Amino acid sequence: MTVVIDPHSPVPIFRQLHDRIVEAIARGDIPDGTRLDPVRSVATEFAVNPATVKKAYDLLQSDGVVRTSRREGSVVTLRDRPTDDARARITAELTTMLARARCQGMSADDLAGITQEVIAGFTASPAV
Repeated sequence: MTVVIDPHSPVPIFRQLHDRIVEAIARGDIPDGTRLDPVRSVATEFAVNPATVKKAYDLLQSDGVVRTSRREGSVVTLRDRPTDDARARITAELTTMLARARCQGMSADDLAGITQEVIAGFTASPAV
């Protein structure tokens, strides 16, 4: 798998896996239609419990980033337009993240600059 996790990070492993996979998809490193590695393979690669990987994959599915079936496994499925539910979840996450940034003394200009840098990193994304 093309992601890196930090076993010493305070962020749970399942969340790191989820976030790195989403970022790789957004960059175009994992294209639409790609079958993700099986749970057991990823668990072995990262020396983690398969339940940890399953939790990350389940979160990807609930985000609408992958569809999972017994026959095909987990397959990346990008959308042309966000659902109302996805838009609401992302808005809530951004609100919390921006509030934390403001509490750390970041100005609106700082946040706009950071946002533009991040978006520029996702140039392969069909949604950006």
